[in-house]
Parts: sequence; structure tokens; C-alpha cells
Amino acid sequence: MDNKKTIVIAEDHTIVRKGLRALLDSHSDFKVIGEAEDGRMAIRCVDQLRPDIILLDLTMPRTNGLEAIREIKRQFPEIRVLVLTVHKTEEYVQAALEAGADGYVSKDDTHTELIIAIKNVLAGKPYLSPGISDRVIRGYLKGKKATGPKTLFDTLTQREQEVLKLIAEGYTNKSIGDYLCISSKTVDKHRTNLMKKLDLHTTAALTIYALGKGLVAG
Repeated sequence: MDNKKTIVIAEDHTIVRKGLRALLDSHSDFKVIGEAEDGRMAIRCVDQLRPDIILLDLTMPRTNGLEAIREIKRQFPEIRVLVLTVHKTEEYVQAALEAGADGYVSKDDTHTELIIAIKNVLAGKPYLSPGISDRVIRGYLKGKKATGPKTLFDTLTQREQEVLKLIAEGYTNKSIGDYLCISSKTVDKHRTNLMKKLDLHTTAALTIYALGKGLVAG
């Protein structure tokens, strides 16, 4: 009987994804049963395959990692989510944990650290790799509390964040509308609201802002 824990890997860089698969498939306790290259595909893979855990990047095309975490946890709260990303700031860690992530590991961490993280998360133990944990602790010691003032980004609705991401990825209003199942007029309204809220008045400025927030890869 196969008692291996099943894993889905959600990562938009093919070389990284295939490398992770080779690493995890070589481990006696794990079996990779699916791969996804964007957040929407990650949600679909989880729905179809029901893995024990999904390894998920935050910066992916179309539906980003945070949106994927929220949806996966909404539909399948029993499935563990381990974030594996380049982002190390407290802002990203906090956002991922609030979205429902069970653990957070940096891509700079060792293979051994990743295996430890997977095993802890599968055992129901929240896990932050040591480097990430140190950053979060230092942030709180400096008084950077979650109850602090909101940033401009925090004032955006989830739909506005989705539209911002797609604008930054170069999609037209029509393409965005088709993807989100809304009219081009509604997309234009969201674009106008984004510019007003963020005090940014060109598509280029919105794109640079989205890059700075990690909504799209640079």
C-alpha cells in the first residue's frame, strides 16, 4: 500500500517546478501528483487531485498566489498550503498567513529546510523557516503591528487588485473583461478607481506599482 503524502506544485517557472518535482519524488515519503503554472490552475489541480499539501509561489500569472490560497482554503480547508517564494518581507508573510497559508519558506532556504517545512505542515504545525521567522519577530519588536495604519494597497478591493494585476500583465480592457466575466465598461470603471485611489494616472504607472507590490514578476 502506498502511504506517501501527495503533493501539488504551483510555480510558474518551469525549471524551478521540475527541479522541485525531481527533489520531492526522490523522497521516500512524498509523491508529486500534479503541477500548476498559475493560481487558477493550482485551484483546479487541488479540486481534481485533492493532494495532502500544495507548494505554492506567491507571484504567478493571472490569479496570484494569495488569491489561490484564499480559494483553496475556502473550498478545501483540510488541504495544507506551504508558500515557497522569493518574498521575505513581513508584509508578504503576514498576507500569506492571513490568506490561510499553513507555512512559509523562502526559495533561498536549503532542500533540507524545505523537507522539514513540508513535514511540519503535514503534521498540522504552522511553520516559518528560521530566516522568515526572524524577520517577522524583528518586525513586531519594531512595532510594525497588523493593527497599524492601512497602506493605499489595502484600500483596494479584491476585484481591483485582480484588475491591477491583469493591467500590469498587459491585458486590454476587453481581455480582462472576458477573463473576469465582466464588461469592458466595468473594467474601465475599475481602472479609473485604481488611478484615483493610488493617485496614478497612466497604465505605465499602474504597472510599475504592481511590480513593486509583487503582483507580477519583474
